Amino acid sequence: MARKSYQEKLTELRGDVLYMSEVVMERLRMGLSALEQKDTELATQVMEGDSEVNELYLDLEQECIELLALQQPVASDLRFIASTFKIITDLERIGDLAVNLGEYTHEAKHDRFPDVDVQAMGELTLEMIEDAMLAYDEEDTDACRELAERDDNVDQFAERASGVVVRDLIERELDSPDEVERILQDVSRLLLTIRDLERVGDHAVNIAARTLYMVENDDELIY
Repeated sequence: MARKSYQEKLTELRGDVLYMSEVVMERLRMGLSALEQKDTELATQVMEGDSEVNELYLDLEQECIELLALQQPVASDLRFIASTFKIITDLERIGDLAVNLGEYTHEAKHDRFPDVDVQAMGELTLEMIEDAMLAYDEEDTDACRELAERDDNVDQFAERASGVVVRDLIERELDSPDEVERILQDVSRLLLTIRDLERVGDHAVNIAARTLYMVENDDELIY
């Protein structure tokens, strides 16, 4: 295969990955909206849409395999393909976390902890994914390093939110075992939501880390 044609296929792969990221981000936005509005129909759409994300992942995985098999790639091309494979894995996992939000929506009846701003945390993580994919597209290594530093904001948000929940539990007076059970279910669901959004941020950092490796052969952000 001529080098020009091979490079065209690499460019096509990058475009396909960017498309997958748009689909995944839309699923996450839908999951957050469903959770905020207690919209079970929208939540169901998010859950059922996971099959599209999985199919995109499998298609892109096959593209990566074929590009490795078609021609022995030079070092830079090899890093691009290997990093891209890791990135689509992170995107697929973000899609799974969006599905979790849909499931939590079906279980949530009301907001017991209004001081925990799940939507703000969700917006932080969405911005991180968007910026990570822009860095991947533009091979912007400075943006990769800056994004890794921003993950501390998400971690701190999660820690503060968890603290609010624990403090509320300590201060709340409960009248019956049934009420205790209901409270614990709500707490568990909220803590899982916080944890999942924190993981979205982690996956965004993973994308930045793989992009940095792809461009500069620098593994400083890979944990």
